[in-house]
Amino acid sequence: MKFKGYEAIVSFDDEAEIFHGEVTGIRDVITFQGQSVDELKKAFQESVEDYLTFCAERGEEPDKPFSGRFLLRIDPQLHKQIYFKAKKEGKSLNAWVEEKLASVNSQIEG
Repeated sequence: MKFKGYEAIVSFDDEAEIFHGEVTGIRDVITFQGQSVDELKKAFQESVEDYLTFCAERGEEPDKPFSGRFLLRIDPQLHKQIYFKAKKEGKSLNAWVEEKLASVNSQIEG
């Protein structure tokens, strides 16, 4: 389920005969429930709206789902060097940097 950029996973409690959902991809916890699909969708949207209102009332930025994009400022000479390394490997700069970051991340996790 998706609403305003937020995504949720849903499970069904067989004993209580109710759907439970939770927004994923953010640090904050947003949950909701419903007895039907329509009720579940409405509860999801209301929970996201409540969360956004709560954050606004507190003057806080709501946690946003990861977009997969981030801005990186680096030395122009380094930018040039890695651009040519990526080109030499037949990759876009984004693909090359993503590959390097994934490699470092796997070393950290491993």
